[in-house]
Amino acid sequence: MSLSFPLITLANYLAGEFDNQQQAIAEPLWYVHLRLWLRPVPNLWSDSLTLFAEQANILNLTQPYRPRLLRLRENTDLYVEHYMFKDVRAFQGAGSQPQKLATLTTEDVEFLPSCTLKVETSQPFGDHNYQFEALPQSDQLCCFNYQGSTYQVSLGFKVNVNELCTYDKGIDPNTKKAIWGAILGPYRFQKLEQFTW
Repeated sequence: MSLSFPLITLANYLAGEFDNQQQAIAEPLWYVHLRLWLRPVPNLWSDSLTLFAEQANILNLTQPYRPRLLRLRENTDLYVEHYMFKDVRAFQGAGSQPQKLATLTTEDVEFLPSCTLKVETSQPFGDHNYQFEALPQSDQLCCFNYQGSTYQVSLGFKVNVNELCTYDKGIDPNTKKAIWGAILGPYRFQKLEQFTW
């Protein structure tokens, strides 16, 4: 299937190893220094592009967390679908150890229908440089069950050729207030390494 130039560009902007060191140094009380991996997973679905995502505190890179799959699709508009792993431990650490993804199949993940983001596209940097903003399609929070508990998160990101900003926040199901993540504003990541497809 032929994929559009904007979809391929979005995937290339996202694919890489990222770090928010500048932000963490400037505002250490509010932003933890993180490493973020968005690693291409080729040939999982033929009609889309897929990235494995996880992050780690820079002080403990051997303990990454929040492993998930981002499936970039288009149907007139661009969308980012989120998938969780049925067995998180089987693929934990694949951000820095991509060989762990060699056995990954669609049977290893579960689609999270309330966690799909719609992507808006603009071209603020000229004809060939885009900015993408991925936002929830409604006020419905992304919800999922893990080890018998229900979790709620608010998802979103903005990316261009220079920077990735993430707005992910954990939400207290009782108060509906943010309890972790980008509470005071986005995490601002710079790309350390470009990953290729």
